[in-house]
Amino acid sequence: MQIPFLDLKAHHQAIRSEIDSAIRDVIDAGAFAGGPFVERFEKEFADFCGASHSVGVGSGTDALWFVLLSLGIGPGDEVVTVPMTFMATTEAISFCGATPVLVDIDPKTYTMDPARLERAITPRTKAIIPVHLYGQMADMDPILEIARRHRVHVIEDACQAHGAEYKGKRAGSMGVAGCFSFYPGKNLGAFGEAGAVVTSDDRLVKTMQMLRDHGQERKYHHALIGWNGRMDGIQGAVLQVKLKRLGESNESRRTHARLYNELLAPLQNVTCPSEAKGQTHVYHVFAVRVQERDRVMKALMDRGIGCGVHYPVPIHLQPAYKSLGYKPGDFPVSEQCANELLSLPMFPEMTDVQVKHVVAELNAITRMRG
Repeated sequence: MQIPFLDLKAHHQAIRSEIDSAIRDVIDAGAFAGGPFVERFEKEFADFCGASHSVGVGSGTDALWFVLLSLGIGPGDEVVTVPMTFMATTEAISFCGATPVLVDIDPKTYTMDPARLERAITPRTKAIIPVHLYGQMADMDPILEIARRHRVHVIEDACQAHGAEYKGKRAGSMGVAGCFSFYPGKNLGAFGEAGAVVTSDDRLVKTMQMLRDHGQERKYHHALIGWNGRMDGIQGAVLQVKLKRLGESNESRRTHARLYNELLAPLQNVTCPSEAKGQTHVYHVFAVRVQERDRVMKALMDRGIGCGVHYPVPIHLQPAYKSLGYKPGDFPVSEQCANELLSLPMFPEMTDVQVKHVVAELNAITRMRG
């Protein structure tokens, strides 16, 4: 049985006619860069997240970058985040001229470990970026409390956590701002590149709106040096269609995760993901930990089962960040996870039969000796 890691064709099939109609509306209106379709999506996404405002941008990387710039973070400043994340988190910090400072992750949730956070804060620290990895939010209460004591901003990297909740609060609504990616494979995915910032801080909104549009206060009047980071009208229209079904899609992912967890529980060589108490995990990725990960991954793929690794090299060991001066062993939890984590197929349209087949094959493979 062939099982893809992600099946976007199946995901779009049921809503194809509605999406086609939405795209035709954009074409008929000629509203391709920003405009009313983006504005309508911004309003609906802000409401969904429980925030006052949403600013549509070109990508999740833009979202992180523009928030940092809007907060005045730049050369000489430090921003604390984690080594187990996609490169975009630290890229945004670097492109502001600031320095990423890393703290290790919790071994169960794979998100920022609050117990390690405070010792990383210095007089140069201006912000903390917890990463809501794989669909689960970081432990926000202690992170926010530490930030309050040190008077630094908390920016949520929620690029993998659309609709995730922490004690009843949605991802993106707890820090000064939340940053989202709508890359096609995300729980809420566009038809290309797109992102958004959600915030309830009125002061940030206008600055971010200018930054995404070449710093324009109004047409051809540039109040600051900005960038071309607008959301396309087509992406806004497509996201508006898909947002209506996000809750249902997330619940489907959670159903698949429950079945995975039930079937995988007896396997001694597989560690399932952990949903923290008081949280709602939306399983953007269903990542298990296995020994001999690379062998297991190759065997699964040889048997027609798509899988992935998120992420094989932590940020502190990336050649691009050699200048930070970190070395192997500095963040042991992240390094162990990078060697063991394996992402299994996860998408809303999966069937129980597919989940059971993945587990059966994984069970057979992990019983073998490499």
